[in-house]
Amino acid sequence: MIKIGLTGNIGSGKSTVCKIFELLDVPVFYSDLEAKKLYKRDDVKLQLKHQFGDAVFKGLEVDFKKLASVIFSNKASLDFVNNLIHPLVFEDYGRWLENHSNSSYTIHESAILFEHSLERRFDKTIVVYSPEEIRIQRVMKRDSVSPEDVKKRISNQLSDKLKNEKADFVVTNDGLNMLIPQIVKINDLLTT
Repeated sequence: MIKIGLTGNIGSGKSTVCKIFELLDVPVFYSDLEAKKLYKRDDVKLQLKHQFGDAVFKGLEVDFKKLASVIFSNKASLDFVNNLIHPLVFEDYGRWLENHSNSSYTIHESAILFEHSLERRFDKTIVVYSPEEIRIQRVMKRDSVSPEDVKKRISNQLSDKLKNEKADFVVTNDGLNMLIPQIVKINDLLTT
């Protein structure tokens, strides 16, 4: 089985591209969704409380807006959370892979694939690219946040140019290039 890492900067349309791959019967592991589930675990909450106190909680649950405001304005806090969550995500991914071992290839979606040198865990990588202004508008609408908040998050990611250079495949999601033909072409290359 070929293991594909799929990434792209915030608001690029990674989820949309992954859904199209799923329509082609490609199993997709959504690391961001799996990571969110981990925040329900008592051991994870305990470590977050030890590091940040009540600043990232609403009652007994992690408040993702509060957490985002803390970690996207402080690199050390972001590194702490990434170092806590990402090893646990990869444990889940390993179990998930066992359940999909008969697939010709699988996709692991991750926003921070290159930022944490995770590309070495995969056979090939795909980047979903979208111009920054389009991404800012998408995230503002999706998350009800200001352009400044989106730009803070963008500042913690590698540039589009660098990600595109590192990738084996680039899917352009700019509203001008049709997604499905690009994805079908990649699928054909990976299944022949």
